[in-house]
Amino acid sequence: MTTPTGSPAPTSPPASTPTPLHLSGNNAPVAAEVTHRPSEVTGTVPKELCGQFFRNGPNPRSGWSPHFFAGDGMLHTVALADGHATWYRNRYVRTPLHAQPGASRFALAFDPATSRIDYRVTTANTHLIAHAGRLFALEEGGFPYEVTPDLATLGVFTFDGALTTPMTAHPKTCPLTGELHFFGYRLRPPYLTYYRVSAAGEVLQKQTVDLPRAVMMHDFALTAHHVVFMDLPVVFDADRAAAGGPPWRWDDGHHARFGILPRAGEAARVRWFDIAPCYVWHTMNAFETDGTITLTGTRVPTLWRQGPQDLSGGLPTLHQWVLHLATGKVTEAPLDDTPSEYPRIADTAIGLSHRYGYTAGFTLDAEPRHTEVYKYDLTHGARRSTHRFPAGHLCGEPVFVPRSPTAPGQEPGQEPGRESGRESGRESGREDDGYLLTFAHDRSRGTSYLAVLDAADLGAAPVAEVHVPVRIPAGFHGNWVPGAPRLASEFPAAAGALNGP
Repeated sequence: MTTPTGSPAPTSPPASTPTPLHLSGNNAPVAAEVTHRPSEVTGTVPKELCGQFFRNGPNPRSGWSPHFFAGDGMLHTVALADGHATWYRNRYVRTPLHAQPGASRFALAFDPATSRIDYRVTTANTHLIAHAGRLFALEEGGFPYEVTPDLATLGVFTFDGALTTPMTAHPKTCPLTGELHFFGYRLRPPYLTYYRVSAAGEVLQKQTVDLPRAVMMHDFALTAHHVVFMDLPVVFDADRAAAGGPPWRWDDGHHARFGILPRAGEAARVRWFDIAPCYVWHTMNAFETDGTITLTGTRVPTLWRQGPQDLSGGLPTLHQWVLHLATGKVTEAPLDDTPSEYPRIADTAIGLSHRYGYTAGFTLDAEPRHTEVYKYDLTHGARRSTHRFPAGHLCGEPVFVPRSPTAPGQEPGQEPGRESGRESGRESGREDDGYLLTFAHDRSRGTSYLAVLDAADLGAAPVAEVHVPVRIPAGFHGNWVPGAPRLASEFPAAAGALNGP
């Protein structure tokens, strides 16, 4: 989650400054790029997990950054095949900011002669997605960077020049069409552009969406027939930016609203629905039924009222909004009061009615005593089940992986909670028939591991833990990408450590 270029930022810490939260504990960066065999595996890696788990996050190459969102992107991956964990690797995304550690993003990206921003200048630190046979490292302030499965950077990717704005770090893939939907927001008009890309990677639609000013739009939602944009009160302040201050702030005068746009048809206009003031970092999902659109996400009451260092606006909690298409009204309600973030569902349910969603517990403590993964049953009052990690073990975003790579999840139009008549989470076809993958850090050992949890029985002990002999810092988002990974024997070996380039 990275704030786009908007103003100069300090490139080194002020003298005698205490270590900030975003560089403390497991938020601290690691210096080395390594390739290792797992040091230990507990439990049994399921044989059906054949592929790679990827996770992106900020890791300032200089060792310091002014904000959690400003660190250089570092990718981490663990490869699994045939019931074994074969290797772990981490690599920076090679961007202009990586090439010049500590340089000002503003100075590198902004051309004062033309007032243009070079979107190749990005941290690429927020997410990694796969589409049309390619892997992309994403950050909402710049172009995507294409990378290989073993994390080599191939370079900027612009869909043959069709992408002319930054690209959100949270695109959505429709499970029915295979199309990739995303948007880009800018600091100058046009402020918002919507893109629709075919399953083969061709840009099919590029549409400007009217907004009155630049807002920080981190995420959006997809339904079977619409996209849902979030115009919320974190706005770009040009005067602050010109004075060298933080460019983003909360504005009580900016109404909060959701906008729905038909997925196809460039003549269509956005229809806006007012909501109570808030900020939504991430959506869990949205779907249409009986003349409504239901959207679930993580909500905070306010954000950055005094600028991006202000963390007093509250912690994110799961919330739900129902947009009534006939009346234009919105009903909304909290689903839980326990702080959590990074919501995920089964990818086969994106944009469709669904029963289950997953989040990670959220705290502003750099070294919390424990952390949790939560599972919500949204057909039973958002009933929550929990996997609590041992004391001193810190987890991240949970990514759902189906037990069968062809598992359909919930079929379009199927009533939520009715999953082919099956009751047991062990039977294929259920939406929760699969695993949750997340990186976790063991503070006492100073190393990390990939946790494989049973999504149907979240309270059970981990199915497997793949330990690596290094620390994996806290990060943002990632994905499971199925397919036969590169063999460990293809990396140069040295006494069990595969420290190749």
